[in-house]
Amino acid sequence: MITQEQIDFYHENGYLLVKGLFNSEEVEAMRTATDAIIDRAAKSKFDRSDTWQGDYLPPEQLKKLVLKGFHDVHYHDAVFTRALCHPNMAAVLSRLIGPNVQVHHSKMLVKPPEKGAAFPMHQDYPYFPHANHSMIAASIHLDDSDMENGCLCVIPGTHKNGPMPHVGAHYLDHKEYPISLGTPCPASAGDVLFFNYLTIHGSDVNRSSRPRRNVLVQYRDPEDLPTEEVHVNWGQGLMVCGHNPIFKEYKGAH
Repeated sequence: MITQEQIDFYHENGYLLVKGLFNSEEVEAMRTATDAIIDRAAKSKFDRSDTWQGDYLPPEQLKKLVLKGFHDVHYHDAVFTRALCHPNMAAVLSRLIGPNVQVHHSKMLVKPPEKGAAFPMHQDYPYFPHANHSMIAASIHLDDSDMENGCLCVIPGTHKNGPMPHVGAHYLDHKEYPISLGTPCPASAGDVLFFNYLTIHGSDVNRSSRPRRNVLVQYRDPEDLPTEEVHVNWGQGLMVCGHNPIFKEYKGAH
């Protein structure tokens, strides 16, 4: 699925865009499932907006923005279980992480048209720190994504910096790390952007008339243990490639 040149690019830059990992039928099935989850959530007591709070945008602008960020989407629809274990996904992950690959969690990130919230620049590390930093995010694009509708931007090579001090635990100082500092990663529906959880990344507001629907799955080497018991999810630990060398009894967190 990927070449040695692409693998080298990932290790040097901390990210890799893989084109056409999912076909159009698979993308359409995930779009339908995503929209249905939002609809079901809207009819429940669990609906909310996950817009990041902070001083990275003026307060009057921030309160107008919306982000749907529901976790563990593979427990809401089987289409996502198939996606996160897809042979193409496994083929890439086994070259970037190693022969043994485990799911940490999944979530959907939906920026609605014209008011889709921004993500200030940050590392994912503070949310779920691990000892060996094998954690990789796979951002599955369900829509064509560009700067107008808030595509992801990364700062190449920053995975080599190690963990960096964040404002609180959430994002980097926006004056020092504005989104404009990042390299835009425009993508087409069906493409997947892989990036290390130490790679600085973020995205701007969706100012377009188009949605920006992404599903993001975090993967790790099962021998890369968490340094803090945070962000524990029910069903965490599904094996996508290889086996888990550490035998343990798995029990639900909820």
